[in-house]
Order: sequence, then structure tokens, then C-alpha cells
Amino acid sequence: MLNKIFLMGRLVADPELKQTTSGLPVVTFRIAVDRDRRNKETGERDADFVTIVAWRNTAEFVSRYFSKGRMAIVEGRLQIRPYTDRDGNKRSATEVVADNIYFGDSRRDSDGGGYQAPSGGYQAPSGGYSSAPARTYPAPHPSTYDAPAAGADQFTELDDDDGELPF
Repeated sequence: MLNKIFLMGRLVADPELKQTTSGLPVVTFRIAVDRDRRNKETGERDADFVTIVAWRNTAEFVSRYFSKGRMAIVEGRLQIRPYTDRDGNKRSATEVVADNIYFGDSRRDSDGGGYQAPSGGYQAPSGGYSSAPARTYPAPHPSTYDAPAAGADQFTELDDDDGELPF
């Protein structure tokens, strides 16, 4: 069976990092996901509010780098969890358990309260939000690449070309 979901939406509140009794980090937050069609009466897009649950390193990553209003792309699975409320009634909670969470927007100006990337590069969190090892990404330098002048020949002749294909 397949249970895979991708959502893109804005956080409706700051995520709050908690720990289980065994010390496992967990964060729960909600995102507003716009619907494709506009409301006929108001002309605005309706939104669905989806609860997201992230565990371990992903939870720590979200609590550190995401805040209210930030766009997030969530990859995970849909979960319907039964529980009993305080009055003894059987209920169910529908939520997305996140496998990976990505930034859905570019850095925003400081007026929006968003994330501003440091100028020296970005160090991915250790263990991060995916299984890939942490890497350092250098900040682009304006003199690293100079575009060729308009109309200039962008190709050069190879001196040692023997005419053979390498495969």
C-alpha cells in the first residue's frame, strides 16, 4: 500500500518543541494550505489547516528554523490516530507525520520576520532533516562566474580531439 503526501503551506503559529518522557524530541504545528479554487462569494482562496507532527532531528530543525508565516514543504504520510477525550468519547485526529520538511520560500526581508541566510554560507544542521550527511554550502561570490559577452563565441576548439567518443 502507498501512503505518501506532499503539502505546501504557511505555518499559522510558531512551532513548539517538546520531548516525550523518554527524551525524544517532537514538534507539532499547523500549516494553512490554499485550495485550488477561489470562493465564489469572497473571491479569495479557501484554506485547509493541516496538523503536522515531526520527530527527532526533523523536529529540532523545524523548531530552530521555522516560525509563524514561513512557507514549508512537508513530505510525509497521513495518519488517523484514535484517542479518547476527557469526557470518555472516542475521537480521531488526522495529521501528517513528516519525513522531510523543506523551506518553501526564499529568504524574506527582515520586516516579514523570516529567515535571513548568513553571508558566509549555510551549515546544514548535523543529522538534519534527511539522511544525507551535513554539508557546508558556500555563499555565491559575484566574481565566480562571468557570463560571456553577447554575441561572443561560447565554444572553444579542443586541441587534443582525436574524434573518438569516450563511450
